[in-house]
Amino acid sequence: MKWKKICAVLCATLLVTSTALSAEKKSSSKNSSTEKVKIKATDELKADEIDYDMDTEKVVASGQVFMKHKEKVSAKNGKGKKKDVPSEVNADKVDYDMKTGIVTATGNVLLKHGTGKEMAKATGERAMYNVNTQESYLTGKVIVTREGLKVTCDRLTNDGQGYIQADGNVNGTQKIEPNEQYPKGDVRTFKGEHVDYYPDEKKHIIIPGGGILTSKVEGKFTADYIEGWIDDEYYFGTGNVSIDNPPKEMKGGGDRIDYYANENGKAVLSGNAWVTQKNNTMRGNRLTVYLADEQTQNKPAENSLPHENLLDSPFQN
Repeated sequence: MKWKKICAVLCATLLVTSTALSAEKKSSSKNSSTEKVKIKATDELKADEIDYDMDTEKVVASGQVFMKHKEKVSAKNGKGKKKDVPSEVNADKVDYDMKTGIVTATGNVLLKHGTGKEMAKATGERAMYNVNTQESYLTGKVIVTREGLKVTCDRLTNDGQGYIQADGNVNGTQKIEPNEQYPKGDVRTFKGEHVDYYPDEKKHIIIPGGGILTSKVEGKFTADYIEGWIDDEYYFGTGNVSIDNPPKEMKGGGDRIDYYANENGKAVLSGNAWVTQKNNTMRGNRLTVYLADEQTQNKPAENSLPHENLLDSPFQN
């Protein structure tokens, strides 16, 4: 999106669309009614009032501001034709500096990118967006949704290259629709003060300062460091690991946990591992438990005695 190069087109369009323009307003355009600016075939700016300064190359739009842009984006695998991907900015006020390419939006900010199931939405009180690099920064009660994942935080930074950083009271929620493994579905969450997120890398998340992962079905685990891939349903945590599964009255801990949600909630505890269930306690260097319902019938935990191996036991009656 090369707005700077189309400065002359924007100016000319403003001269045509603004009914309030006079000879004394050579460098700006204002109108109390809704302004609509067609910048080029794929770009549009609409607001109750638009002010454009030709000397500084700055645009100020206020009152139900709407900005739209489409850009050619290559497929993730690098093959096939490029496709048009739309982006939108909605806010109470937008300041746009054509020289730097930076858009500053304030008040009821809503950003959209993409279409259909792949559409990403973000809301906040204030946002900065670079139209040249696609970098963005949002603050104030930030909410982001993308492909079934919802994240809330105080601040969010997107480098425009597939890396997102969330800070301050970060909470992520993912809903699992009912399926064979989870007949009633599931709700999974993660919490931390800082989260690194790579949505294009199987939704790779890193919680370097420690956090909490929870499953409505399988309970929760905490650790000083957590990393995982949401698409693969695999996570691991290190340092002061603990698990808590109220439905099974099970608790445990260790130095590390490897959690496989798609394998009946398989949790492998290692390093000073321990598990308690009701009045039973088991300790070892490596313990495996299954946290989902009815998952231990065919998959006994490590360090346990599989009953099928006792059929020829001399202790049989």
